[in-house]
Amino acid sequence: MDRTPPGDKLSTPDGWLEQHGDVLYRYAYLRLRNREAAEDAVQDTLLAALRGRQQFSGASAERTWLIGILKHKVSDYWRRAGRETPLDTDAEEQENLLDLLFDTTGHWRTAPSPWNDPDAALEQSQFWHVLSDCLAGLPPAHARAFSLCEIDGLEGSDACKVLDVAPTNLWVMLHRARLRLRQCLENRWFQRQPTNDA
Repeated sequence: MDRTPPGDKLSTPDGWLEQHGDVLYRYAYLRLRNREAAEDAVQDTLLAALRGRQQFSGASAERTWLIGILKHKVSDYWRRAGRETPLDTDAEEQENLLDLLFDTTGHWRTAPSPWNDPDAALEQSQFWHVLSDCLAGLPPAHARAFSLCEIDGLEGSDACKVLDVAPTNLWVMLHRARLRLRQCLENRWFQRQPTNDA
């Protein structure tokens, strides 16, 4: 729990890792899905906070301020990765997935199973592990787009800048990511949940 209420001064930098390290690491790992990248992002965050601690206004809690810095580090990571990794554009694979899920009239071939109580599932840490694994199974560009827009809440225009793609490309990546995530979550999470009909 964050021990620094809004308006208070920062605690000493040597306590940041102990007080906030686990939360920062989980935040980074969920978005980056890579242990080393998450550790580096947390380290970069703490260094940036150390260098910029004089600018801390106290308008937010210390942890909120650190997570704000970490968000920028995660965006920087994806921006660098976007320049280094070509976008996955396997249209045939996507068409095959659509053919498996939908018939020629656009209806589900097999209706999705009921998700019981999605709000309760979100509260379970196991769900986040499964979601993280499902994200790791996406093409990297699609996972980045989904993480930036749906998990981090980045606006479409900002995500386009980070990913260096046109809005239509972003929409296609998000659409494909959602389809594959739905299929993965159906198979790995929601089908194993008990139903209310029992």
